[in-house]
Amino acid sequence: MNSDLRELYQEVILDHAKAPRNFRFPEGANREAQGDNPLCGDNLTVKLIMDGDTIVDIGFQGSGCAISQAAASTMTEMVKGMKLDAVNEIFENYHAVVMGEGEINEDLLGKLAVFAGVAEFPMRVKCATLAWHTMQHAIANDGEVVTTE
Repeated sequence: MNSDLRELYQEVILDHAKAPRNFRFPEGANREAQGDNPLCGDNLTVKLIMDGDTIVDIGFQGSGCAISQAAASTMTEMVKGMKLDAVNEIFENYHAVVMGEGEINEDLLGKLAVFAGVAEFPMRVKCATLAWHTMQHAIANDGEVVTTE
């Protein structure tokens, strides 16, 4: 990762960890799931409002490391108002990038591209993906608790 991207990574992580966006539950949420990463102590609940195949509103609450909080915050900003096909496409690229297995599609990821830095720290991949996996279970409305174990 070049130094400009590394600096932006640190700025975005710190900004969203200190002041997470959508750190609330949307009134009238019709889907929810809980996520737990016991290794790092991350836990969160994602609630959202679905209308057909569109995420009308989304929020989260929980606690954890700066990466997990920033990942949840940026995720909620990105996916609000999107159709599931687009959300799934973003998640596929995001997941590949944080795993160090894919090329960054900056047009698709936008500021999520800064999470490419997580690939340098394999122990942090679960922190960066917990919110996304939890959101997927909320969308499915399957009632399962997501765990990274």
